[in-house]
Amino acid sequence: MVRFLFILLCNWNISFLSVAQLPVVAGKVTPANVGNFYGKIIDAVSLKPIEGASVQLLQNKSDSGAKKRKEQILTTQITDKKGEFTIEGIPVTGSFTLQISSIGYKSYLEKVSFDQAVIKDLGNIKLIADPRQLENITVNTSKPLLEMYLDKKVYNAEKDITSTGGTAVDVVKNIPSVNVDIDGKVTMRNASPQIFVDGRPSSLSLDQIPADQVATVEIITNPSAKYDAGAGGSGILNIILKKNRKAGYNGNARTSIDSYGRPGAGGDINFKQNKINFFAAAQIISRKSISTVSSSRKDFLGANTAIILQENAPTTKGYFAFGRMGADFLVSNRTTLTLSTNLVSGKFSTNDYLTVNRDTIKPPTISKESAVRNIAADLSFKNTGGSLGIKHNFVQSGKEWTADVNYNESHSTNTSNYNNQFFDGFGNPKPSPSTDRATGGGNTKFYTLQTDFVNPITKTSKAEMGIRVAGRAYTSWNDNYVQNPVTKEYILIAATGVRYNFDDIVIAGYSTYSRQFKKISIQLGLRAESSQYKGFLITKNQRFVTEYPISLFPSFFLTKKIDTKQDVQFNYSRKINRPGFFQLLPFVDFSDSLNLSIGNPELKPEFTQLAEISYTNSYKPGHSFLTSLYGKYTKNLITRYQYKTPNTDPSKPDSVLFNSYANADESYTIGLELTTKNKVNKWWDITGNLNLFDVTLHAANINNSSDSHLFSWFAKLNNSFKLAKNYSIQFTSDYQAKTILPVNSGRSQGGGFAGGGNLFGSTQNIAQGYIEPVYGADIAIKKDFLKNKAASLTLQINDIFRTRVYATHSSTPYFVQDNLRRRDPQLLRLNFSWRFGKIDVALFKRKNMKSEMENLQNIQQGTGQ
Repeated sequence: MVRFLFILLCNWNISFLSVAQLPVVAGKVTPANVGNFYGKIIDAVSLKPIEGASVQLLQNKSDSGAKKRKEQILTTQITDKKGEFTIEGIPVTGSFTLQISSIGYKSYLEKVSFDQAVIKDLGNIKLIADPRQLENITVNTSKPLLEMYLDKKVYNAEKDITSTGGTAVDVVKNIPSVNVDIDGKVTMRNASPQIFVDGRPSSLSLDQIPADQVATVEIITNPSAKYDAGAGGSGILNIILKKNRKAGYNGNARTSIDSYGRPGAGGDINFKQNKINFFAAAQIISRKSISTVSSSRKDFLGANTAIILQENAPTTKGYFAFGRMGADFLVSNRTTLTLSTNLVSGKFSTNDYLTVNRDTIKPPTISKESAVRNIAADLSFKNTGGSLGIKHNFVQSGKEWTADVNYNESHSTNTSNYNNQFFDGFGNPKPSPSTDRATGGGNTKFYTLQTDFVNPITKTSKAEMGIRVAGRAYTSWNDNYVQNPVTKEYILIAATGVRYNFDDIVIAGYSTYSRQFKKISIQLGLRAESSQYKGFLITKNQRFVTEYPISLFPSFFLTKKIDTKQDVQFNYSRKINRPGFFQLLPFVDFSDSLNLSIGNPELKPEFTQLAEISYTNSYKPGHSFLTSLYGKYTKNLITRYQYKTPNTDPSKPDSVLFNSYANADESYTIGLELTTKNKVNKWWDITGNLNLFDVTLHAANINNSSDSHLFSWFAKLNNSFKLAKNYSIQFTSDYQAKTILPVNSGRSQGGGFAGGGNLFGSTQNIAQGYIEPVYGADIAIKKDFLKNKAASLTLQINDIFRTRVYATHSSTPYFVQDNLRRRDPQLLRLNFSWRFGKIDVALFKRKNMKSEMENLQNIQQGTGQ
């Protein structure tokens, strides 16, 4: 045994001594008959390392097949983050050629050999930039029009050519799950969603954001506890604005004109150098809109009946301008500071001519009368805002902290002049034609402060938490005048004017915990919110305070990964919709003397519970579908209703209708949504969306109201074609079946602008009813040209078959009404766009671009509460 151990020890020592005499490089032993080359690749100007460079070692060898010698590749290496490479196991005899190549640099060739050494340091090898190569670089990032995830859909607006030159309204009308009516009002699953801009609430409206500034739109149908709970079960549309992050400078210039002769122009510029990324954009859009409107209404006046017919064709002209600029500052490799500001202003004027005929049936007689009204209305607005945000990434992957403050301020004024002339049954003008004027305006200051912290506890679990404070200060004023027929001076009707302001604040905090269990992941969330409204009715020196205590809003997400192609998810959340100040204000709005509006201070907030089961299957490349079965239950739904009361003017014996708000008992919505993406072939993509839903409203607890129920559906189809010679076509179509009228639309915040009204009673849809089917199609054709497709020309036509008509039917115990409206059918718009730019070679490094791009993308793409 001792002899065996001695022999083993001797053999080990011999082997050790033999190995110890061999050269060592990079921690590895190198045999004496082979050698190693190593070195570092750097930029010739900045002297910074170049990651990802290709390093090849070639040797001239004999080719037995060709019977001659030629260069053959022995090995290929890729430089690491430090720009370093090591080539091992090379025979020490012979000569070699070192060939180095990297994107944006001239190729490098050098003859190398070992001479007397078996380990040779080639030193720092400098590569020289090749501007000509950079000019030919084309980056292809072919994102699909729609990306589908279980918790949201992402619509890549840059791929939507039908909205080019329009506003964000034109973008969202093509998005699955979203409906847009003739006035640009957006609904999602029959409710009005929250509109976010870059992950935060904003006072900007969709028609104030140019479509060319929208990068993507996130559609979140059931937000988790991380997001604001204060908009009921309506979901979120998050508008992500463009911010270019390419190295160097680049930009875009564009112009457009439509078939009404209204031009538009805009552009954007981006400059990225070292640790600063600066971006700016500006656009002006002039618009003209022509509508045709017809209304019929039957009023029940006790034993009598009045039939009112109205026709008008309002025309609106004007413009709005959009400006935005900002910068990202890379304070360090892990900390990014972002500062941005925006300015939007616009001015529009509307001219309208109404003809109204009224037949009052008083058995056994019928009295006839008519009227005409000329309306000239002007509206101007301005919106300014800014944001400051910071994001810090910790050393631990996925651990981050963000904080930001956002501020928006908007101001609007409007003036409307009405010239009224009444006629008797024989068409003779009645005496004393009237001229009225309504003026109004308002100011809104809106701010949010928010901070979020993400902490990966383990590789499979993560905790998130954050707090948010959102405040708003609103002021409004409205005055009504009548013109003295002799002096032509406008006399203020003091009794009908109103001035008020209100402040509200919402304080919220949330926490979520998520964990991965092999193929199952869960997320638990809890949000707490508290709010307060303070209002001051200056006109009557009355003050109102409405406080809502802390409410809890849980959320739960469970995802099961069936395989690499299939996922299923269940989610649940609880939301709240607090009544607005206008719905609570117990003040009579006299803007229509025959149809008065008044708030209800007894309103309660409505609470909604949402549940959804989703299944996604990417069954083959380019083909996938998402199926969602969803339900929504709302308690104390805020809805509109009417009641009749004697005229507030004692000298008039007739009665008037009051429009107000009340809490219905409850509401149910059950729906099934199907979304599919199919790449038929290389040149044809189809995105389809079908939504089937059933709405039930229990409102019998409200006087003169009843329960209602309606099954409805809508569908969208988006076809994208890529044709030869750089042509592309997008054809979109949609169909909305008969749908129940929204029941909880808020009161108008302005007064008098473009209000057509009815000289014999209101034409507004304030009762329960339904929307007739609406359907239409749009098409756009785009041609790319110039080098690297730097320029493009796009022709769009909306409502190409003139079928998009918005018709509604509503009824109460007091009247039955039908409205029909059409707006801007077959409108053509021609757009030209030119892209320019130059890449900065010194920034074309994979290391720098990767870290900086991740920081910039994270700070910009992060969504808020």
